[in-house]
Amino acid sequence: MQQTIEIPPSLDLVNTIRGAKNPVLIGPTESWWSTRTPEGLGSLSLVRTELDTVQATAWGDGAGWLIRQTPRLCGADDDLTGFHPTGKVGEIWRKAPFKLARTDIVWDSMVGAVFGQKVQTFHAKRSRRALAKKFGDPAPGPREGWILPSAERVAEMGYYDFHPLNVERKRAETLIRVANEMRRMGDLSARTPAQVQARLQRIRGIGPWTAAMVTATSLGDPDAVPVGDLHIPNNVTFLLAGEPRGNDARMLELLEPYAGHRWRVVRMAKGVKTPRYAPRLDLYGSGLEMGR
Repeated sequence: MQQTIEIPPSLDLVNTIRGAKNPVLIGPTESWWSTRTPEGLGSLSLVRTELDTVQATAWGDGAGWLIRQTPRLCGADDDLTGFHPTGKVGEIWRKAPFKLARTDIVWDSMVGAVFGQKVQTFHAKRSRRALAKKFGDPAPGPREGWILPSAERVAEMGYYDFHPLNVERKRAETLIRVANEMRRMGDLSARTPAQVQARLQRIRGIGPWTAAMVTATSLGDPDAVPVGDLHIPNNVTFLLAGEPRGNDARMLELLEPYAGHRWRVVRMAKGVKTPRYAPRLDLYGSGLEMGR
């Protein structure tokens, strides 16, 4: 199944799709997404054929759903109203404007966010791939890949099943609790980001960092702020105030003028190099809330 999708010619498509984080693989000429859609397993290939067009090709029972989701993955639902960047933020924005992608597959983002608690992104992604390959399903289409097991499947697992995946007991039990709750939470993609964050934080082991990462990557939440991170405050405070080190309180203070669009600024801060005084973890893989 194929369809041509129109996009703004000036759009930084790679950076837009990268906002979906773990579920989507970004390549120099093609992006690839394999997931468990509401209509079944599916794989999606995205190739920018012209400045203003993307060729979407999908396979599997979920192909139709993925094709319909493609505009949202390319940021079509993202509303920039009220976003007026100035200073360094404005400079970055003028050079590479992007939109916020949304996958509407909350479970995929939950796995990535829970695995990303207190570890580097590299290790979280490796564990995620191992979970998909060992307990998931082969992805449809011409490219070899694996799709994460369903929440129902993970709910039946024990924490010991995660040890070979380099996931210790705390994160494993948190994900199992989330999996058990998923069946009772209904369609989270139909709720507001604030509602989803509040509901997720009722689950033991899920704090504001994880909840914010989930709504940012799955729902395209423009105002998500992952507090409790090791590096995000430093990046944000350096971008907005030239201060090489910051804490959550200072970060939130500086982000206040961008209320409603704070996640955009956090995204832009990722590319800002702060003075290094110690080994640095990846910006999006250092949530410290494990056990909350």
